[in-house]
Amino acid sequence: MTSRLRTVVEGTPEFESALAELATRGQTDLDRIEPAVKEIVDAVRREGDAALGRYVERFEKRRPERWFVRDYGGKQALASLDPKVREALELAASRIRRYHEQQRDHLGGFETESGGVRLASRATPLARVGVYAPGGKALYPSSVLMCAVPAAVAGVPEIYLACPQVNAEVRAACELAGVSGILDAGGAQAIAALAYGTESVPAVDKIVGPGNLYVTAAKRLVFGEVSIDGLAGPSEILVIADHGADPRYVAADLLSQAEHDEAAYPLFLTSSAELAARAEQELFAQLAVLPRRAIAEPSVLNRGIAFIVKDREGLVRLANRLAVEHVSVQTENARELASKIVRAGALFVGPMTPEAAGDYVAGPSHVLPTGGAARFGAPLGVYDFVSRSSIIEYTAEALGEQGNAIATFARAEGLEAHARAVEIRTRG
Repeated sequence: MTSRLRTVVEGTPEFESALAELATRGQTDLDRIEPAVKEIVDAVRREGDAALGRYVERFEKRRPERWFVRDYGGKQALASLDPKVREALELAASRIRRYHEQQRDHLGGFETESGGVRLASRATPLARVGVYAPGGKALYPSSVLMCAVPAAVAGVPEIYLACPQVNAEVRAACELAGVSGILDAGGAQAIAALAYGTESVPAVDKIVGPGNLYVTAAKRLVFGEVSIDGLAGPSEILVIADHGADPRYVAADLLSQAEHDEAAYPLFLTSSAELAARAEQELFAQLAVLPRRAIAEPSVLNRGIAFIVKDREGLVRLANRLAVEHVSVQTENARELASKIVRAGALFVGPMTPEAAGDYVAGPSHVLPTGGAARFGAPLGVYDFVSRSSIIEYTAEALGEQGNAIATFARAEGLEAHARAVEIRTRG
């Protein structure tokens, strides 16, 4: 491998080729592994705990004494933490809770009445939610907080965590977030157990949280039996900077996502060729001393791209076209430029706002749409943990006034019983 960041300039064939490649980055190879995942999901659905245990032993090389526990020792885990780690977790939990309480306060339904017709919309918390936290290349108590706290704020009474490695930090995060129980399993088998239930694992209404390709494939298979938050792909960041940006900040933010996974996308967008060169030099200098270099380097070399555009308008245009999960804006008048970027999972505005702040303590959930799904998706939030109902109530007078229109519309669609259901009430 050559230690160079792939750099493409607007107006060249290489520039359009790079954009074409990124346009398909959300197309993960789920079809390839789906038959194997379907076998796991179907087995857990049929056999319950027996299949769950078989697959945990095969893939995780262990067999917990109990699959699902409510007494997971959260208070003890919290007390056992290094005081600085505990303080960080508590700060994160409080800020995440405060942010999502504001979401909840703006979530409420409405009610209106006119001409004898009462119409309303009502939001009701889901009964049970499953949260998945990865446990492969790293452990993520942050993901526990980012998924479970919004669910708790929404009023979900039962929140269960599934995780293949439950350490003290994860249990402490569960305690702070209000998790009701822990499923000591990971992978597709955990997703199936949450979706269908087993002898020891209660079935849930919705499953949220990031995972590997097998977890994502399993979520796709069980969708319809339960709701899911989305199909997450590799993490991605787009750092947008102009001539005045600090190349050290640019490089550090690119690496903050590259160290997640070899398949992560560290993308750089600038209107300054000079900054692109300085940022590339700084990127490899920081990479050389990064503890997770073995993970970050393949991400940088195989997935990293620096885009050089002609002007500030080009920065906005390309950012909206790419619709990236994390977008860091490090330009002059950063807030003004960020206001024009309308396709992004989360925006980090100004040079003093590292993406890492959003991962941990800023407040909004860090569970975001990936692979271009920011075109239509949204961050995980309180609104993901409620069901909505429409409420309709007519008086006899109101139905009498609208009855002919309803019956006429029904017969226009060939639905005679619909029309008669009105007329039997209005004609006596």
